[in-house]
Amino acid sequence: MAYDFIENNSKAAELRPGSTSSDPVEPRLRKIVHVDMDAFYASVEQRDDPTLRGKPVVVAWKGLRSVVCAASYEARKFGVRSAMPAVRAERLCPQAVFLPPDFSRYKAVSLAVREIFSRHTDLIEPLSLDEAYLDVTENKTGLPTATRVAGAIRQQIRNELNLTASAGVAPNKFLAKIASDWRKPDGLFVIQPHEVEFFLRDLPIGRIPGVGKVTEEHLATAGIRTVGDVQSKSLEDLEASLGRYGHRLFELSRGIDPSPVVPNRVRKQISAEDTFPDDIPLQATVEALRRLAEKVWKASRANARCARTIVLKLKTKEFQTLTRSLTPTAMPTSDEELALAAVSMFDRIPLREGQLYRLVGIGLSNFQNDEEPPLFSAATENEAIPEQLLYPA
Repeated sequence: MAYDFIENNSKAAELRPGSTSSDPVEPRLRKIVHVDMDAFYASVEQRDDPTLRGKPVVVAWKGLRSVVCAASYEARKFGVRSAMPAVRAERLCPQAVFLPPDFSRYKAVSLAVREIFSRHTDLIEPLSLDEAYLDVTENKTGLPTATRVAGAIRQQIRNELNLTASAGVAPNKFLAKIASDWRKPDGLFVIQPHEVEFFLRDLPIGRIPGVGKVTEEHLATAGIRTVGDVQSKSLEDLEASLGRYGHRLFELSRGIDPSPVVPNRVRKQISAEDTFPDDIPLQATVEALRRLAEKVWKASRANARCARTIVLKLKTKEFQTLTRSLTPTAMPTSDEELALAAVSMFDRIPLREGQLYRLVGIGLSNFQNDEEPPLFSAATENEAIPEQLLYPA
């Protein structure tokens, strides 16, 4: 059954999800669409090579350290999932066709999808190459409901790009994202404002953003396993057990999410990382850091804002992730200085005899606002990081 949004002359549309008639009345509900391309990278490969259609396709480099970038729905039937080690995917589905990713091609298709979005609204917040939020409270095409806008977008993607997309329609971003996953693949699901709390009631608590495995286990010990269990708790109880996130959980369990769709969202971090074919000691990661620093520096030059903080990321052989950050008084002025700054944080990494690392990364974060004075300046001789840190004996 396909629903359309209740329009603004409806009493239900005047109330915030989870509110009562005594709560403040919002002048208008937003209409948010979350569009998620179906098995995007794999679907592009199957579209461009007809011999792959109907076959299990896994987009990943083959190798011990490679992970799955995408899996077709034929491959997913065997348990293959994104971010899974490629070797495990190969064990689960030996007959799968493995293809190396072609991100330049996927980006071109993503831009074509974005152009379709822009026909309907300028309020587009991309999350990745294959998904985005759209605020269609006011749409360019004059379609009367968000449901029809979502349907038109999906049809245009099918007709013009020969791909499928799933969409969720709801009064806010949180609900729209849940809805887009409800009838995947090639589905459309709408959550009406008056249906919100009932719809959420039986969802596993793990479906709430921010509830990872540790939080989920903590909540389970308190008897909270579904969103409905959260709905039965008072705000005071949730804040007492979960702190500030308790307030967020209280709101989300009632379908309250005031966050707007933000077009052209500013990146919070520019980073690059590398996974090694074999585990290596800490000092042996320096050469990789130099290469990564060059990439990050080049990318940062396209950002008009200046970063304040340098981030070093390491992942041990045992898959433990370590991050260290540095906010110097004077930021680097070249990729070489950026690499030096990252290596200078080595002395803050716990030294364990024989410790090996499988991944290293470097990033720039904590970007200043436009109105703030720039922090980049040439480092003085006294502030320079010792060269021997970058080129250890």
